[in-house]
Amino acid sequence: MRAVSKSAIAAGVASLAVLAGCEGPIDYDLRGNVGGFSTADAAQAATANRPAPDARGVITYPNYQVVVARRGDTVSDVAARVGLPAEEVARFNGLQAADQLRDGEVVALPRTVSAASSVDIASIAGAAIEEAPADGTVRTAILEPAQTAATPAPAPAPVASGPEPIRHKVKRGETAYTIARLYDVPVDALAEWNGLGSDFTVREGQFLLIPVKNQPAPRQAAAATVPATTITQPGQGSPTPTPPSATQPLPDEVIAPAEPAPDVTAEAPTNQSNSALGMPVTGTIIRTYEKGKNEGIDIASSPGTRVNAAAAGTVAAITADADQVPIIVVKHNSDLLTVYANVENITVKKGDRVKRGQKLASLRGGDNAYVHFEVRKGFESVDPEPYLR
Repeated sequence: MRAVSKSAIAAGVASLAVLAGCEGPIDYDLRGNVGGFSTADAAQAATANRPAPDARGVITYPNYQVVVARRGDTVSDVAARVGLPAEEVARFNGLQAADQLRDGEVVALPRTVSAASSVDIASIAGAAIEEAPADGTVRTAILEPAQTAATPAPAPAPVASGPEPIRHKVKRGETAYTIARLYDVPVDALAEWNGLGSDFTVREGQFLLIPVKNQPAPRQAAAATVPATTITQPGQGSPTPTPPSATQPLPDEVIAPAEPAPDVTAEAPTNQSNSALGMPVTGTIIRTYEKGKNEGIDIASSPGTRVNAAAAGTVAAITADADQVPIIVVKHNSDLLTVYANVENITVKKGDRVKRGQKLASLRGGDNAYVHFEVRKGFESVDPEPYLR
């Protein structure tokens, strides 16, 4: 019997679980209605324009700064323009100092830089070289005295007007579409604010500015006329209620007989009948849940052992992974999915209603006699064991 790649099963299960949550046609790039989510409202949400940067490309907010790259810039070019070490800027953004940047791409600054100097040193030096006499003599000029005895400290960069946008750091597995849905903003606006390419590609560790939504000014409502208040003396206007104790006596106290102590020798409830989910296979858990590494649990038993539905539901999908090993997904109430991978001899079909404990398939033979069992809340996998207790 051919061995099955755990990574192949995990990849197939994850993609199938997502697709099983769809109520309508499958949306492969997740831009439509998946699992009850929609970007229609986000596409209609108007966002403000990104604030204009200063001459260096710096945009300053109360709590952080970013710099907008120009055409042909590298990370080193941007760092030199704002006066920070290239390696520090590159490391903060998950880049290399020599990496090429897109025109308009936003680069986060690791610390605050001051306002741009009013003296352009590069222009002055270039003009001095061009105006140098051909005979090699040196011309001197007397500079006007400074206005103050002490050189003033660099002025802080002006803060952009309007609300400060959220600065989101991209995590592994995120895309521009998932981030746009997370903050309910159009993905086009997210791309424009951050200078993303036409394919909307983002990288792990990249900082993105979340576009600020336009909020219309509140309308001035006409002041409501305040009715005149009638002033009364204390005790006037409402009768004082009669205390209940003054109208009828308290009932006689009835002491109920003591209940017998519970029988501690009674049989404890079984997991199968009282747990939220039943064990899909009677066997031993050989691998536990570990987020990001094993999105479910592996339960081993004898080859051919029946694999049962963990709870009542509908068979949402039946397919196979890259190694053609079958996978079954059952959809339950409360946006809950259960996944059964590494099985054979399937006894149900897509769309069937199944009961808890009903046979779905059998364990494969050979050295791979285990079921990979997952529980998912929407898109996210959760540890199945608390559901089985």
